[in-house]
Amino acid sequence: MTHKQYILIGLTALLFASCHRTPIKERTDTMKSGQAKVACDACFLPFMRDEVAIFEGLNPEATITPIYTTDEAAIGLLLKDSLRLVVAARDLTKAEYQKLNDMKLLPRAHKIAVDGIAMIVNTRNNDTIISVSNLKKIMTGEINSWNQLDPKSKLGKIHVVFDNPGSSTVRYIKDTLCGNKPFSENIKAKLTNEAVIEYVSKMPGAIGVVSSSWICDPTDTLNLHFINKIHVMSVSPYDDANAGNSYKPFAAWLALKNYPLTRDIYIISSDAHGYLPSGFMNFVGGDKGQRLILKSGLFPANRPARLVEMKPDNTI
Repeated sequence: MTHKQYILIGLTALLFASCHRTPIKERTDTMKSGQAKVACDACFLPFMRDEVAIFEGLNPEATITPIYTTDEAAIGLLLKDSLRLVVAARDLTKAEYQKLNDMKLLPRAHKIAVDGIAMIVNTRNNDTIISVSNLKKIMTGEINSWNQLDPKSKLGKIHVVFDNPGSSTVRYIKDTLCGNKPFSENIKAKLTNEAVIEYVSKMPGAIGVVSSSWICDPTDTLNLHFINKIHVMSVSPYDDANAGNSYKPFAAWLALKNYPLTRDIYIISSDAHGYLPSGFMNFVGGDKGQRLILKSGLFPANRPARLVEMKPDNTI
């Protein structure tokens, strides 16, 4: 056999092998596969952690990477096109929608839940009923001692703690409750919601301000109890606050709008092609995602909830 014949046979064998080689499977980017980042207000970490875990469990080819930050920082990342999905305590402004449209993206937002801003106190504190008007006075410094609320109280000075100076919870209290009046000097930030709960559990004179998703008892399938290391205050829209007109941030009271300190939660996408960010957005707003929100102690926006009749003292 000549040298040219050997070369021809070799080339034929290589061609035959290449025709029958199994194609290399590349990871696709669809609504149920690929990789995506979601920037989430850290106030909502408890339910978002569950949403990501269940979605990835149902879709093994999908990887969702959450970034927990303030909602303003999260929206900032969306406007820079650093990611295509955000969970925040507000919708986009008209200017923000326009900016994303100018970038040829497809901004859209869906309300996914109603959150209650919870007031938590130490378990040694028996002053667990408060009016919105007195709460405002505490935040602005008009009331700075517990004996101004109850002359018999020996708890001393009131110390208010938030999670983060730039958090959506601070914004809600300052803008919605206090009408942009300056905060009291007794207000502090502890950086995280876990730190707020820990601080309040050790300080008898403290009031902590957190999302109700942080105080839900994970072992209570009916969402009728909170974690036992702190007390959750009942809040009344009336000046004469009492057990009959005050409510805790249970999902039922959020649904019926009895609890006065509520805010809407949005999921916002700029994904124009129907890729993984859109798939995760649909999941959170769908039946399974809404069930997880209800389990976390919030009221789901897109799923009917079973309401349990409760007595005025918030017991069943």
